[in-house]
Amino acid sequence: MDSVADTPSGRHFDDSSHCLAAREAPMHVDPNEPKGDGADLKRIEAAVRVILDAVGEDPNREGLLETPARVARMYAEMFAGLKVDPGRHLAKVFTEDYDEIVLVRDISFCSMCEHHLLPFTGKAHIAYLPDGKVVGLSKLARVVEEVARRPQVQERMTQTVADLIETRLSARGVAVVVESTHSCMTMRGIRKPGSLCMTSAMRGAFRDDPATRAEVLGLINR
Repeated sequence: MDSVADTPSGRHFDDSSHCLAAREAPMHVDPNEPKGDGADLKRIEAAVRVILDAVGEDPNREGLLETPARVARMYAEMFAGLKVDPGRHLAKVFTEDYDEIVLVRDISFCSMCEHHLLPFTGKAHIAYLPDGKVVGLSKLARVVEEVARRPQVQERMTQTVADLIETRLSARGVAVVVESTHSCMTMRGIRKPGSLCMTSAMRGAFRDDPATRAEVLGLINR
């Protein structure tokens, strides 16, 4: 029997229904989060079943029955950046009389190597020299996140982030340094766990002025 409680006003309410409604309240959804809606989940599921069969597994085995659907949802999530423009996060800027280095370090990311469809994970460090306008710091992390959510190579990812910031912010200088570990090198092939790949892209003053370049690299490596 449902429990009924008295309210201060003397009215009654169904406590169990109240709790159920609270549990079913919608979770916060970040409107900036890429959704991966363009992925054809059914085609991915069918392809995964073919792969499982091709390697000698039984796709109908209990432990694998839901695997194709899980993998499909994973690919939709990992490749959600294909359908969005990461530069949109840099559209809103603030006028500030500040012309020194702005640096955000240790922006974690996970991307997918386009050569083997295995993940590579690491950190990106982004610095820029404003030219009268700055952007919210979280927006730099959002740019990294969405550029990473595509079939990628680290070199292109580094260049893309630098180009977006230079172009959209009209920055006098941009420095992007990315360091990551690649599963395609640590778990297969040469199998060298602990190896680290580092890439950098320098624009404007960070490229042309050795002292400014040394300053930003010193801040990144502190």
